[in-house]
Amino acid sequence: MSLIQLLQSSPTLFAATVALLSLTIGSFLNVVIHRMPKMMERQWRAEVAEANGQTVPDEPSYNLMLPRSQCPACGHAITAMENIPVISYLVLRGKCAGCSAPISPRYPLVELFTAGVSGVVAWHFGFGWTTAAALLFVWAMIALAFIDLDTFFLPDDITLPLLWAGLLVNMGGVFVDLQTAVIGAVAGYLSLWLVYWGFKLATGKEGMGYGDFKLLAAIGAWLGWKMLPVVIMLSSLVGAIIGISLIALARHERSRPIPFGPYLVLAGLIAMFWGDAIVQYYLRQL
Repeated sequence: MSLIQLLQSSPTLFAATVALLSLTIGSFLNVVIHRMPKMMERQWRAEVAEANGQTVPDEPSYNLMLPRSQCPACGHAITAMENIPVISYLVLRGKCAGCSAPISPRYPLVELFTAGVSGVVAWHFGFGWTTAAALLFVWAMIALAFIDLDTFFLPDDITLPLLWAGLLVNMGGVFVDLQTAVIGAVAGYLSLWLVYWGFKLATGKEGMGYGDFKLLAAIGAWLGWKMLPVVIMLSSLVGAIIGISLIALARHERSRPIPFGPYLVLAGLIAMFWGDAIVQYYLRQL
């Protein structure tokens, strides 16, 4: 029996294999989460300088590949053996090999979370192209959630390709038919756009950013318009619970904004796995 046949015949082995391999994806997502905001900032500075007729500063290459990862405290270059997902963190006891500065536990947590959700995707959808597509959706969503947590930005470099990818995937009806996906993308964007302008006209303040519109449009493109009420309801509920809890525990100032992207991401993942079941349960209660 070949490896492919073995993975096809054993859902448990397939899910475990995907989860294990996704630890490496989680490690790469840590790079995306850390570097993409800095890359965006560099690009903005260059665009401002160019618009003002100033000389664009000549800076060394900085992208998802270069330079090599290094300790922010001492500049120690991270070796391959120090970059093994989760294991290196445990072996190093959460400290830099060069200066013993603490390494954020979020790095292995992102790796483990990516592996866990990827394993659930493989178990839920089984061996096939649907799992491959769902994994791309999940990995992009994880990166967006953590970037928004850190910076309050949802970069177009991820949200827009994610939106178009959802439409392309559903040209083949992988999750929904193309018409449902297109309506989902439009409705997803417009629903939060209307909320944004309604709130701004009523209060004079901006309640969310345009990145949230694009993220919900991407979710609609992948999962279809029927999942949008579920996503909006779940994200609002979770956001309200966490926001109120943080304020009650005095860990968050009332005037300080709370990123909405992570709640949309969590709701989108729940809808992908159990959205149909939630809708059917709700309809039975009517």
